[in-house]
Amino acid sequence: MSLDADTFDALIEAVRRFVAERLRPLEAEVEAADAIPADVIDEMKALGLFGLSIAEEHGGLGLTMAEECRVAIELGRTTPAFRSTFGTNVGIGSQGLVMAGTPEQKTRWLPGIASGDIVTSFALTEPDVGSDSGAVKARAVKDGDVYRLSGTKRFITNADKAQLFTVMARTGDEPGARGVSAFLVPRDLPGVSIGEPEKKMGQKGAKVADVIFDDVPVPAANRLGAEGEGFKIAMRVLDRGRLHISAVCVGVAERLITDCVAYATERRQFGKPIAEHQLIQAMIADSKTEALAARALVLETAAAKDAGRDVVLESAAAKLFASEMVGRVADRAVQIFGGAGYIADYGIERLYRDVRLFRIYEGTSQIQQLIIARETLKRGG
Repeated sequence: MSLDADTFDALIEAVRRFVAERLRPLEAEVEAADAIPADVIDEMKALGLFGLSIAEEHGGLGLTMAEECRVAIELGRTTPAFRSTFGTNVGIGSQGLVMAGTPEQKTRWLPGIASGDIVTSFALTEPDVGSDSGAVKARAVKDGDVYRLSGTKRFITNADKAQLFTVMARTGDEPGARGVSAFLVPRDLPGVSIGEPEKKMGQKGAKVADVIFDDVPVPAANRLGAEGEGFKIAMRVLDRGRLHISAVCVGVAERLITDCVAYATERRQFGKPIAEHQLIQAMIADSKTEALAARALVLETAAAKDAGRDVVLESAAAKLFASEMVGRVADRAVQIFGGAGYIADYGIERLYRDVRLFRIYEGTSQIQQLIIARETLKRGG
């Protein structure tokens, strides 16, 4: 389902104003405090940002993938930690439930997720399991009408405030991905504990932490899909999440380019604005070209997904290109700003650190390359 054009345009304008007037002025404060102000989170809830991808029947906005990507581009024009506040509710923390949940599971959980009253998280990565996500060691053993879940998950986004985890755990003796199942695990079940948030390079205000499951009795009714379908669910969730992250990368790149143009127009060297020097112009031109290419790839792939086409290859390509692109744009931005780009006052060095993560999560650039190659070979070119 899609919003009508006028309603969607009003949403985009509201998000644009929210980013410009509320979020950007708070960037330095969020960096220093490593926290998002509570009143800002309330405003995010009121805007419906926690339920962008959840159907209207469950209290969300029910955006199409293309619409969601356009909103994500707008949100990319500020510190990525703001988007991360509700990002798991929109993406990896809710989409397993959206895609594979029973009607009863959806009715129980989705309205609270859409409103932001329930914060969700996605627990796949483990201390010894990262890119090889089919090798999870966490185990869920059937015991009557519950599964006894034990294991540790690592680098889990929003774990510090999540009330509901989508957890991948091994349920049988099948090797590799075939033995993995997915579960909805409420935080308040006995045996669930959260580690201390990690100290990170960037994206201050967005927390990641270990989640430890110690013989947690997860009701069998909380399993998503059939036993052994967890890896398949996880991969579908990540395929979709990659498009959202790609759109955020586009937004950050566009913000960086705007900041570079403003600075280069004002900063004078050798008797004229540095924007008039051709080597500065070359960096701006390269950044703009790459950002436009990424935007086109993301929106075209999102439209194809909405049309029901298989976009596994294209989503991986968008994630690879957009995340690498924004890294190059951020690097050029530091160069254009010169010494000022290395100083915290201008915010360029912060975004330089923030965007480094995009090449790692939702699958590293190297994993995207493997997916692209595999799918290209499968399609015959």
